[in-house]
Amino acid sequence: MAQVGKPLEPFSLYNDLMKYDELIVGAGLSGLTYARLCLDRGEKVLLVEERPWIGGNIHTSLKDGIIVHDYGPHIFHSSSEYAWNFFREHAEVYPFINSPIADYHGERYHLPFNMNTFHELWGVTTPEEAKAKIQEEIAKEHITNPKNLEEQALSMVGRTVYTKLIQGYTEKQWGRPCRELPASIIKRLPLRFEYNNNYFNDTFQGLPKGGYSVWCENLAKGADIRCGEDYLANPARYEGLAKRIIYTGPLDAYFQYQLGKLEWRSLRFETEELAQDDYQGNPVVNYTSKEVPYTRICEHKHFDPTCPNHHSTIITKEYPAAYTEGSIRYYTVNNDKNNALAAAYLALAKKQEPNVYFLGRLALYRYFDMDDAILAAKDLFDRTHQ
Repeated sequence: MAQVGKPLEPFSLYNDLMKYDELIVGAGLSGLTYARLCLDRGEKVLLVEERPWIGGNIHTSLKDGIIVHDYGPHIFHSSSEYAWNFFREHAEVYPFINSPIADYHGERYHLPFNMNTFHELWGVTTPEEAKAKIQEEIAKEHITNPKNLEEQALSMVGRTVYTKLIQGYTEKQWGRPCRELPASIIKRLPLRFEYNNNYFNDTFQGLPKGGYSVWCENLAKGADIRCGEDYLANPARYEGLAKRIIYTGPLDAYFQYQLGKLEWRSLRFETEELAQDDYQGNPVVNYTSKEVPYTRICEHKHFDPTCPNHHSTIITKEYPAAYTEGSIRYYTVNNDKNNALAAAYLALAKKQEPNVYFLGRLALYRYFDMDDAILAAKDLFDRTHQ
């Protein structure tokens, strides 16, 4: 595995001056995608990663025959042929349909919101009945100009869906009451008036055989990798090593927080191995009531239909948390204050070109699905290799 191989010799600025075409800071999905594109072009690439391994938050590990998604499950889905082909080119991919279940005080509902959900909520059996019931509930709220997330949701799906499937989960996720969250967070609530539990609407969907770490190692093959190194602790150490730097770390940290700190939400995971073959019968169960402190439980063996382990199972409870120093940045907090601050930092980042380019969710303060990250890396690669 690339991240645990023989460590590289210490840098000698005299010998290593301009040794690389690309120095990529951060070996998460964005950095690895950009690296692979450069390596395929025959360029010399150095990856500098703060964590002990490559892959960032899509890192997986193998424990007792079970592939564990160490930082929460990631299902690759896309309608982009380019992103899908890039995914399949570097790993053996098997089809996987994400169909989570919601638990509200022991009541179980199918997700996303579809005819199975509406039947479980109200006993309706046809799309016409479901639409009529939702409109009936919306009409009771008398909301014409939603001022916050709660009002936005009530004006779209009514009280029952909001109370049982949205409110508690959302408030746990963001650490604030829905009445204090902007309506923009939930502008779209997909309602499917068909019996279809496929969470994603994308054309392609799958997982890499052997886990994402196998895929990441394939992406990094041919690059020099330095794990466990914090680029920002001593950026001068890397000066002159490469023609260009691609920075995928935190945007504000690069500029030493000179304009202030951007806000993030984080996650905390509790993982345990249980001496039973099956715990919940599904890869993901969301817990939507406020009384349950975690948002979901993932049972990792259900992501892999060929899992050989039939004597134990591994589950992970996922707890949303405020970001604190030393924790992992997961979700941007896109309110007016943070958006303005990010825009100011991005203006500074633009001035670093053509020596340094910013890429990825941390460096651009923007949420990316996996295919979005691949496409953004490809766009930057095309721009820097004109």
